[in-house]
Amino acid sequence: MAADTRGEQGSVGRCLVIHPVLRNAPASRGENLRSPEMRLEEATGLAAAIDLRVVLAEIVRVGTWRPGTLIGSGATQRLGEVIKDNEIAVVVVDATVTPVQQRNLETAWACKVIDRTGLILEIFGARARTHEGRLQVELASLTYQRSRLVRSWTHLERQRGGFGFLGGPGESQLEMDRRLITDRIVQLKRELNGVKRTRALHREARKRVPYPVIALVGYTNAGKSTLFNRLTKAEVVAADMLFATLDPTMRKLDLPSGRIAILSDTVGFVSDLPTSLVAAFRATLEEVTAADLIVHVRDVHHPETEAQRDDVHAVLTELGLGEIVEQGLVEALNKIDLLSEDGKAALFNQARRNDEAVPVSAVTGEGCEALLELVERRLNVDRSSVKLDVPLKDGAAIAWLYQHGEIIEREDDDENAHVEVRLTKADLGRFKGAFPAD
Repeated sequence: MAADTRGEQGSVGRCLVIHPVLRNAPASRGENLRSPEMRLEEATGLAAAIDLRVVLAEIVRVGTWRPGTLIGSGATQRLGEVIKDNEIAVVVVDATVTPVQQRNLETAWACKVIDRTGLILEIFGARARTHEGRLQVELASLTYQRSRLVRSWTHLERQRGGFGFLGGPGESQLEMDRRLITDRIVQLKRELNGVKRTRALHREARKRVPYPVIALVGYTNAGKSTLFNRLTKAEVVAADMLFATLDPTMRKLDLPSGRIAILSDTVGFVSDLPTSLVAAFRATLEEVTAADLIVHVRDVHHPETEAQRDDVHAVLTELGLGEIVEQGLVEALNKIDLLSEDGKAALFNQARRNDEAVPVSAVTGEGCEALLELVERRLNVDRSSVKLDVPLKDGAAIAWLYQHGEIIEREDDDENAHVEVRLTKADLGRFKGAFPAD
């Protein structure tokens, strides 16, 4: 058990994090299993991400899951004494806790209990900045809440972020019954359908603006936003914390050939990401499904980088991108600046055997040019030769072909430029959309 008792001032915000694990859990072959220690560390980071002061963190080993309290009576009683002695206000259980288990544990421990799903939803509620982001988080939170006993909801009357799982003194309380929750869910889905239509229109508009879209995906805190800033010279918030980015951002990206693309920074994924949250954020994540190329940013310094990779692949597969995952994603093997010299050398040797992976450091910029070259090669893979007749007076269309395609042959007459050019199918569609024939 780890403890941190610095700067204690009352019990508000003081938190205990526990990660329950079966003593004799069967090993699953072929899977990158996470260690309980790493899971506990991640849960502690999640709690800290919403300013809970984690004073204690512990792995709780149990013989079997108990339907009433998840963990056994002995562990419940022992932790109850720890909670009382340390004036704990919130216990984070890094697992899925049923409504009955939550109620029983709160009664036994006389404090607030929140499970992994509720914690992630609370973080997202605190981080959402755009109207769309708030709608998506509220929908996921209400869907989660509807399956539970009706509890005190405060987010409709509060100014701060979050969605009321943690509560607090002095906050006004608004009791919502199941009917009101259901009505609000219907309203939110209606509003998000409007968001979905708007995003579809924006994507159609981008097709007329002839630039391919590249989406950055990855585990939370893998360095996506830092890499995004490095590649686009933008100033998106990039912090060493889980879920620093929630609302998607797009910026222009200059490729080595001079070709222009659009780079999209998206919300980070996490293990055991609640299904309701994936569903609620589907409108945002559709930006990933509509991208011309997906770049998976991995934290290769993390001891469980392989397990994190599998978690990202699982979410992408859930979004309907399983075929793309199987074909192989472009991988940006990030944070090489944190590796030892031997570890770095081993990674580069490994990358030489994989044409789709590039070691990079978003902090120092090392490897970023190689990554952009790989991105451009991948965008060019499905290029095929087409012959086009372009009016000579349409200089913008001719310039577009030179910028986005590879000119094989050109012959001009008095009116038209007869051009043979290599273009991707997507770029050919963009060209025809931007410069329709009369």
